[in-house]
Amino acid sequence: MNTQEHIAIAEQYGAHNYHPLPVVIQSGQGCWVTDVEGRRFLDMLSAYSALNFGYSHPHLIDAAIAQLKKCTLTSRAFHNDQLGPFCKELCELSGYEAVLPMNSGAEACETAVKTARKWGYKVKGIAQNQAEIICANNNFHGRTVTIISFSTDAQYREGFGPYTPGFPLIPFGDPAALERAITKNTVAFFVEPIQAESGILVPPDGYLAKCREICKKHNILFILDEIQTGLCRTGTLFAWQHEGAAARPDMMCLGKALGGGVLPISAIITSWDVMKVFQPGDHGSTFGGNPFACAVARAAMHLIKTMGLAERARDMGEYFRGKLRAINAPAVKEVRGRGLLIGVEIKDTYPQARWFCERLMAEGLLCKDAHDHVIRFAPPLVIEKSDIDWAIERIAKVLPSAQPLSADGGRKPAMAGAGH
Repeated sequence: MNTQEHIAIAEQYGAHNYHPLPVVIQSGQGCWVTDVEGRRFLDMLSAYSALNFGYSHPHLIDAAIAQLKKCTLTSRAFHNDQLGPFCKELCELSGYEAVLPMNSGAEACETAVKTARKWGYKVKGIAQNQAEIICANNNFHGRTVTIISFSTDAQYREGFGPYTPGFPLIPFGDPAALERAITKNTVAFFVEPIQAESGILVPPDGYLAKCREICKKHNILFILDEIQTGLCRTGTLFAWQHEGAAARPDMMCLGKALGGGVLPISAIITSWDVMKVFQPGDHGSTFGGNPFACAVARAAMHLIKTMGLAERARDMGEYFRGKLRAINAPAVKEVRGRGLLIGVEIKDTYPQARWFCERLMAEGLLCKDAHDHVIRFAPPLVIEKSDIDWAIERIAKVLPSAQPLSADGGRKPAMAGAGH
């Protein structure tokens, strides 16, 4: 089948909850993918940072095949020989004491919410059903009903109420707002170190460390969602480490790259002082901690420890951002990010970022718009400088090609008929 036939089948039988670019990927190797018609593209999204190691990394594929031949699933009704080593190695990698494995990033965030609430009742002594977790405006932590209850994106919430209470919202990047929002019922502050989904929003230097100080002062948990930013994406193992030990959270949510881009696995990591609130039966998941996912995650952690991916993300990210900033494109408002998590913000007087992503796809680059006016670039961390140079040649062609919107909000006549 060709591209249009594949898309037609997906549209006929699949829910219309995504609006993907019109490309049908068939295979991938390293940073490159090939579609069903044999065209090659440079992946500049990495499945939202899940493919930090690129496609088909032999160490990960070998680990997956070896485990597939032995045992894929036991459920937590029994022990398996991969879960304990996975938890131990993740604690050693991260410097934390305890792991609770789940599957998706949203499940990890739900688990963090449940953990914080239970800690608030059992340890801090909050009155039952009164616990509050402070969150930041423009956050993205997943799509469950509880998580969208503290989203500020209208589309994520519309039609899904009633919402879960107990989540006061404050501006992102404002420690003073956090301190003002804390009450006797506050059990945690839950935040992303960089708001990726909202357009690669990087907080002011020292923000996380100051928030950590405020949380400690008021005896509340400081929880970071490092699902997209963690595991080397921003140039350090975890994004909070850009601010040093003073920013170390009480709990982290991990996912995406933890599964090596092979399969889903997520986790929360914390201290035993926090994790001890759980007793058998309090929380769980049929597939959480399954031997297949744990074996692949162990292989992914081995690569993190041996490949120098954090340093590579830092160096390639600086190089990439420098090249992007050197492009003379009137449509560009700002280039920002850390490591290989980069956003190019488009002025609102120009076409939305989707327009640019479609044209970059035609040039052989796959990337994604974030919140209408930001092009997100987040390639696999194994990307080579020559790949970045290849991409920049094409980005430098597309970015300056956009013309301002007309006064009535449409494109000028020269732009008519462009796009899909």
